[in-house]
Amino acid sequence: MEEPAVVTRGLTKRYGDLVAVDHLDLELHRGEIFGLLGPNGAGKTTTILMLLGLTEPTEGEARVLGLDPTRRPLEVKRRVGYVPDAVGFYDQMTGRQNLRFTARLNGLNGFAAEERIASLLEQVGLSDAADDPVETYSRGMRQRLGIADALVKDPEVLILDEPTVAIDPEGVAEVLELIRRVSRERGATVLLSSHLLHQVRTVCDRVGIFAAGRLVALGRVDELAARAGVAATTLEVAVDGDPARVEEALRALPGVRAVERDGRDPRRWVVAADGDPRPALVRALAERGLVLLHLERREEELDALYRRYFREAEPAGAGRGTR
Repeated sequence: MEEPAVVTRGLTKRYGDLVAVDHLDLELHRGEIFGLLGPNGAGKTTTILMLLGLTEPTEGEARVLGLDPTRRPLEVKRRVGYVPDAVGFYDQMTGRQNLRFTARLNGLNGFAAEERIASLLEQVGLSDAADDPVETYSRGMRQRLGIADALVKDPEVLILDEPTVAIDPEGVAEVLELIRRVSRERGATVLLSSHLLHQVRTVCDRVGIFAAGRLVALGRVDELAARAGVAATTLEVAVDGDPARVEEALRALPGVRAVERDGRDPRRWVVAADGDPRPALVRALAERGLVLLHLERREEELDALYRRYFREAEPAGAGRGTR
């Protein structure tokens, strides 16, 4: 089997009595988008810094593309792109000039550099603003420029630390779609650190939930929901048609746990299911000649999943300080 892109074994970081990362065992498959999820202070950024060789572990080990970040940090940095939560640029310089500076630092000059920069600016949707000073960029534009900056060296692994914080909903959608394209088109392994499960679930192949410095759950969101006894998807559905036929169609959907009719409106239903049954739901109603009037996904089930794992982690994590 192909060697994982990232491996940690017993990875631990202490600051005196404070335990920031507590014996982390983790593997990231090549080409996957992995979400490292947890509240601020859970130890996500400390983990990233150890993977980049920017801080040394107290115990345990990490391998990134087969390299030990502690012993070979420069080689790791050459092959890994990193976008911190607050991307730093020279604000008086244009977006293109900032990327040109990064290209020179990575030994890329001349026509090859300009061609790469132009391609990246187009890929992140900044071609029209490429020659404007970065100080005029919105937070979302800066994040997209940060991703372009990390891609200048064509990394095999891309690490993003809270890339959607303080971005408006439209900007969030743009950044997440960009992450999908990077993984799909470049085959890069992406590690996405976030505290926003409802955003990350739309883009990540797997997630790891981090609490008090420990990895308390690992897998696909629907798998974690099933283990925790929480429906992975709750839908509000309005359908015009015979109620008995509607209920029959809804209950036949894959993964459905419960179907309840809304007493206030006989056309409205609430469906709880594992996975995401929306594509199957649309097909099933159309095949039966039933008219779909409304379909909306609730997000509170994600909050319930999040709270469940953090609540279970509290006794073991009590008294620990994290960063």
